[in-house]
Amino acid sequence: MGCTTVLVGKKASYDGSTMIARNDDSGGPTGFCPKRLAVIRPEDQPKVYRSNISECVIPLPADPMRYTAVPNVLNNKGIWGSAGVNSANVAMTATETLSTNPRVLGADPLLITRTPLRGDTPSNSEMFIPEDGPRPSVPEHVKYGGIGEEDIVVIVLPYIRSARDGVIRLASLLEEYGTYENNGIAFQDRDEIWWMATIGGHHWIARRLPDDCYAVIPNQLWMDRFDLDDALSEQREFMCSSDMREFISGNHLSLTEVFNPRVSLGSCDDGDRIYNTPRAWSGTRILGGLDKEYPPESFEIPWCLKPDRLITVEDVKYVLSDHFQNTGFDPYSGKPESRKYRPIGISRTNFVSITQIRPYVPDHLSAIEWLAYCSNVFNVCCPFYTDTDVEPEYISETAERVSTESFYWASALIGALADSHFYICIQHIERYQESVAGRAHAIINRYDAAAANGENIVISDANDEIARMVKEETDNALRNVLGTATLDMKNAFKRADT
Repeated sequence: MGCTTVLVGKKASYDGSTMIARNDDSGGPTGFCPKRLAVIRPEDQPKVYRSNISECVIPLPADPMRYTAVPNVLNNKGIWGSAGVNSANVAMTATETLSTNPRVLGADPLLITRTPLRGDTPSNSEMFIPEDGPRPSVPEHVKYGGIGEEDIVVIVLPYIRSARDGVIRLASLLEEYGTYENNGIAFQDRDEIWWMATIGGHHWIARRLPDDCYAVIPNQLWMDRFDLDDALSEQREFMCSSDMREFISGNHLSLTEVFNPRVSLGSCDDGDRIYNTPRAWSGTRILGGLDKEYPPESFEIPWCLKPDRLITVEDVKYVLSDHFQNTGFDPYSGKPESRKYRPIGISRTNFVSITQIRPYVPDHLSAIEWLAYCSNVFNVCCPFYTDTDVEPEYISETAERVSTESFYWASALIGALADSHFYICIQHIERYQESVAGRAHAIINRYDAAAANGENIVISDANDEIARMVKEETDNALRNVLGTATLDMKNAFKRADT
């Protein structure tokens, strides 16, 4: 599962917001995994949770909050909640699949699941176990394969009231149940962003993003500095497993004088040089802050940087759409090196979520989730207030059947058509993206202003207006791209051609 994460601290953003964002990329052979935006109300949250992949069964607290998620449409592989915001305006994205090394895996092996990872499994009717419904044929407290990306949003997000709380809750679950994979998770509130990485089957580390910095994180244990003294005492900027110092020293894991997780706990191998580090290089090339020039395959690129200028939502989306524009590595360039590195904006993106927690509006308007489906090079991000019990059908009612009445499938169709006719269709895409972004900001500004003037704002009305606008623009973009692509078909012929 290849994904890319972007974190932006409140003093690095254009409006004082914290922002976390991630491309959720499909690992499946079909090239896509249909997604939908969902709201999970407290009464719909399970009392007992069962993982599809690992068959791990976890009793959950009795006081969940409402939260958003972006689950899979098909339930044959589990929920995969992916990203969301709860009613306390705390957000998370889970997960960025990470890498580690054999020394770590030898010291704390990953758990083994009973079903193939990412594989097709039977329909998961027992994922949410009703409190008074039929019981599964397993004990109530089972730890078979631990927890993983499939589970994390559902078992963490409804129960946390700060980004730091998110680290603490997930840490307790990892230590008790273990995990079968290496993952990175971002947590966000109005003031702080924390990045957490699992280490082996039961260990973890976490670092607070400096307020004036950003980070671009590929599928690699990318954290390059860690203060164990702080993590094991005051925990101002760092947190970790309580036995992390003994775990590192007892297994001879530290390879540098100053502890560097990337080098000591990560993978830094030839595969990373092709698949991972070039994405970090390209993201920092866009947002800036480097003190010197690094090559795309460098393992020395800093984990976080102060940007050249304040970062906007559009900047984050641009980074997550990046395909090495203006370099020979661009897959649309036709140059020999154009397929050398894996781009951030890839064909098999399921969705991108950019959560923005704004400090200058009332709490019920503070959290906005910018959402786009399918390949970021060709899609548009649209904002939705999260303090609501319902989401517009165009965004939330994705079906297995392909239909232009679904934002997901319309985005997939636009991407597939425009990619095959890139240079003649890209002008339609650029106009589409600019128009949606401008109109979306205008709608958000209008509702913010109305609330500031004391008007009673109905969040669902705002979200419905945005969805209608996005559908109008998406239908128009699809018509334009389809028309241009049709004129460029290989079997085109006119009498005038001769």
